[in-house]
Amino acid sequence: MRALFVIPHFFRPDGRGRYGSVRSDPQPRIDALNHSLRSLYGLLGRQQIAFQDCDGLGIQPTNQWTAIDLDIILCTTDGAHLIDALPIPQHYFQHRPLGCHAKELGFYCQRVLAENLTETYDYYCYLEDDLVLRDPLFFMKQAWFNQAVGDRSILQPNRFEIAQGDNLQKVYVDLEFESRTGRNIGYAHNFDDRTVLNASFLGQSLQFQRAGNPHAGCFFLTRSQMEYWAAQPEFAIPEGRFIGLLESAASLHLMKHFRVYKPALDCANFLEIEHWGDRNSQDLLANYQMVRFQGKSTESHSPSLA
Repeated sequence: MRALFVIPHFFRPDGRGRYGSVRSDPQPRIDALNHSLRSLYGLLGRQQIAFQDCDGLGIQPTNQWTAIDLDIILCTTDGAHLIDALPIPQHYFQHRPLGCHAKELGFYCQRVLAENLTETYDYYCYLEDDLVLRDPLFFMKQAWFNQAVGDRSILQPNRFEIAQGDNLQKVYVDLEFESRTGRNIGYAHNFDDRTVLNASFLGQSLQFQRAGNPHAGCFFLTRSQMEYWAAQPEFAIPEGRFIGLLESAASLHLMKHFRVYKPALDCANFLEIEHWGDRNSQDLLANYQMVRFQGKSTESHSPSLA
């Protein structure tokens, strides 16, 4: 399997923004991107080895059953980036400067993905620059889901943070809400069929729910899904109808063309991704009394994955 990752990366501090790309201190952004890149190679790359002492010290390749071939493109604009400060060698990625407004960078990354539509890649991936994969089975789970439900459905990971403090807590930070973006105008995500899917994986019962909040700051499309989406007339045209431009670049098209699922909270870690830092989780914990979670009813006779 071979996957192309395109990562939008931007940093220009103003000290006032709510996004990490515009805060005054660059080090958290350097750390986030460094860990994002290292996690991809450490979890999924083919350069994984173990040492053995058999008539002298030898090397044995490991984990080739989950390893994939990786190509990574970091996309920047207007010279506003921290690539030169990264501790990871630059031959592990390509740097692609793009001429666009900073808030539209994600949509231009979509064009970079489409430019690379060939038989070379099995998966086309978009990843915000502060997301870190922790699951070596991530693409095996994606492939299992894709084969079971078909090309018009997508499984998004749940995003989490590890909140620091006296009690280390794992907090899923994307609040569930009933997104009404595109409601009543034919977005595939808003169709009412198969809102809940049941499955068994390694002997465990799982449930996948149509995501009220489909956002995860990333997406992972098969080649056929990417071909379908890239052929749409509005492909990669910037629009900010889902929260804002930054969020829309990762999520709006998913709602337009695909039914978007996430693992139910009872099995949230079946597919998940870490959001670097703990700013969002600390905000939620500090204001938990203001947050109301509404349980979602599930269908008693929901379809199952094959």
